[in-house]
Amino acid sequence: MTGELLIRPSCDDDVAAITAIYGHHVLHGVASFEEVPPSEAEMARRRAEIVGRGFPYVVGERDGKIVGYCYTGPYRTRVGYRFSVEDSIYIDPSEVGRGIGRALLAEVIERSTELGYRQMIAVIGGSETLPSIRLHAALGFAHIGVFTGIGVKFGRWIDSVYMQRPLGPGASAPPG
Repeated sequence: MTGELLIRPSCDDDVAAITAIYGHHVLHGVASFEEVPPSEAEMARRRAEIVGRGFPYVVGERDGKIVGYCYTGPYRTRVGYRFSVEDSIYIDPSEVGRGIGRALLAEVIERSTELGYRQMIAVIGGSETLPSIRLHAALGFAHIGVFTGIGVKFGRWIDSVYMQRPLGPGASAPPG
């Protein structure tokens, strides 16, 4: 680790690095319940959908290398959830524990708040995924609950941990 971390909006040129980072987590972790890493074309499609809908999608870059990414998307598609977003965050495995996740997530929280969203949800794969749980807690997320054994990966049952953070006034003020 030599250079300073630059956080910036993602661009099309970042998709290969995003795909590699996500692919590692698909193959070796439980943050995603996918079992086969998506292609670069599929990751480009997913990113374009998020960006096209105006959600924040940022990358962390150090010395010209993408070391992590974070974005929000709709928590649920029904109109009643329009003020709620769900975050996703993935860090290059060689860069974990260096504050990148905190910087990326803080940026996405700020941008989501500026866009008028009121709640951010984290759905964390695996009760044992303590770094992600601690990261979200450090940035103001409260533990909401656990869906025990809701998914299967690597031949075992995996929990989903739900955490929530108000954005701006949250639910303390009328919507809008």
